[in-house]
Amino acid sequence: MEYKDYYKIMGISREATQDEIKKAYRKLARKYHPDVSEASDAEERFKELGEAYEVLKDPEKRKAYDQLGSDWKAGQEFRPPPGWQAHTGGGGFEGFGGAGEADFSDFFEDLFGGGFSRGGRSRTYQREFRSDGQDRHARILIDVRDSYTGATRSLQMQLPEMSRDGRVINRQRVLNVKIPKGIRPGQQIRLKEQGGAAMGSGTAGDLYLEVEFQPDDFFHVEGKDVYLKLPVAPWEAALGGKVNVPLPAGDIELTIPPNSASGRKLRVRKKGLPGKEPGDLIVVLNVVFPPANDEKARKLYGQMRDTIHFDPRTGMRRS
Repeated sequence: MEYKDYYKIMGISREATQDEIKKAYRKLARKYHPDVSEASDAEERFKELGEAYEVLKDPEKRKAYDQLGSDWKAGQEFRPPPGWQAHTGGGGFEGFGGAGEADFSDFFEDLFGGGFSRGGRSRTYQREFRSDGQDRHARILIDVRDSYTGATRSLQMQLPEMSRDGRVINRQRVLNVKIPKGIRPGQQIRLKEQGGAAMGSGTAGDLYLEVEFQPDDFFHVEGKDVYLKLPVAPWEAALGGKVNVPLPAGDIELTIPPNSASGRKLRVRKKGLPGKEPGDLIVVLNVVFPPANDEKARKLYGQMRDTIHFDPRTGMRRS
């Protein structure tokens, strides 16, 4: 009987953690599963992998296996020590969680004993292959209004699926995405089991959508605060007064102080993105002048020039 190096079969070191063993198995199971692999020795590799994983995933079996020592080489003639079955508690197994349906090797049975199926003694173990799908990540663009009010948006994506012949193919799917009220840029929306395809009885991965906001002529978001570039007329900025400000979740009335200039910032508490602790709305004034495109407008601008003694470049002069 030949010695089998289960660590070498799984491509891991003898000091590998249980988590590393699990990850190595999942990776190789996908690679050599007979339903998806094109390798000529896929079935044999898959059986060896399932056997190795059956031993190394179980702390007691692994401990017993490690007691054989690391001096054995794969393919070397091997016989278990006398009384080994009693030492390991070898006996029957109802099955194991490896991959595929195959026999254990003589090496495994001499170490850990034969198995028993419901119909009597058998070397064939019914094993259900389970490989969970990988999580996927993508981005979704939403409007500022969506965060203020919440929304549902349809999203078309190319997502992997398992075909009937066991191959992973990309299919276009339409997903209805619920946009939570108060979501911020950089946060993620999780769509359960909408990610990478699973194999066998595994569970599909999740799809994580990172939120970004559509560019907007008037609004932009920083964290939970919303900045609004608000156009105001020259007389509103100069004389001050109350103006109506349209927001995604309803209009508000804003008081503009007299003698305000472009770039002046006015903070409105708790009118930013909603949430347990709402953000603020920062209104940035943008003074917009009416065009002098008719005789009446030109006359008014001329009166202002002749009546108001104002030089906007005074601060540029040096004494």
